[in-house]
Amino acid sequence: MSLFARVSSYDERSARLAGIALMLLSIFMFSFGDAMGKFIVATYSVGQLLFLRACAALAVLSPIIWQQRAEFFHLERPWLQLLRVALSTVEVAAFFLATVYLPLADVITYYLAGPIFVTALSAIMLGEHVGWRRWTAILVGFCGVLIALRPSTQTVSWPALIALGGSLSFALLMLITRHLRATPDIVMASTQFAGTFLLGAALSAFHWVTPTAGSLALFAMAGLTSVAALFCVNRSLKLAPASVVVPYQYSMIVWAVIFGFIVFADVPSAATIIGAAIIIGAGLYIFLRERDLGREDTQVSPPV
Repeated sequence: MSLFARVSSYDERSARLAGIALMLLSIFMFSFGDAMGKFIVATYSVGQLLFLRACAALAVLSPIIWQQRAEFFHLERPWLQLLRVALSTVEVAAFFLATVYLPLADVITYYLAGPIFVTALSAIMLGEHVGWRRWTAILVGFCGVLIALRPSTQTVSWPALIALGGSLSFALLMLITRHLRATPDIVMASTQFAGTFLLGAALSAFHWVTPTAGSLALFAMAGLTSVAALFCVNRSLKLAPASVVVPYQYSMIVWAVIFGFIVFADVPSAATIIGAAIIIGAGLYIFLRERDLGREDTQVSPPV
């Protein structure tokens, strides 16, 4: 092997390792932000969380938004962009609303099913070909969801259904994002935060609790953490192929269990752990199968 080839191989390996490290860091930050959000909504309304969290995020993003403001006036499919923002806002609101009543690990488990829902919806709504192997993985993944949901007249709760509805909204969001992949990253991120800003402002008008200085710091930290995590995800995907870094996003369930136990003394049930394991296995199979078919854009990402 020539010196040039060895150097290129070393550079590629270093880039992949950096991409993996950034992905793991982003998932830690997203999970930390989710735990902060659950802690905040124990005192303040979900609307207030969405509003003040978005204020902090947009304040940090504002210099980049101003620098790239021309990008906002030449968007493809404006109505589809608007639908994407609406779905993003709904799924974030559903996520934090569900955490008011459910352990963090339970809510994350439902959201882990996002890639499974994406593949099923791609076949049903878009007519994309899905072979028997992926249909089998979809059915197995749904079994994992049912195990985690523990459906019966006594156990199915509105919070669980809200979390599941948020996961479905997240799947639709990812489907639309596939068709808007040419949209600049700053436009996608800032419009999502703008959506939660508007919904949060509307909801906060009905239930506002004046935050303390410490609470304001938590709101700001939640927003800044989301922005930092988002940049880490984007950078990770630029340094390494999606097939290398995306599977590490499933580490979010580990952090959800850890933060849930340390902060809220939540111990996940056996059904949640088994369901999460089945969902992760099915999701990884679907991702690897789609990679083999040349499509690496089915990803797992926590709410922005």
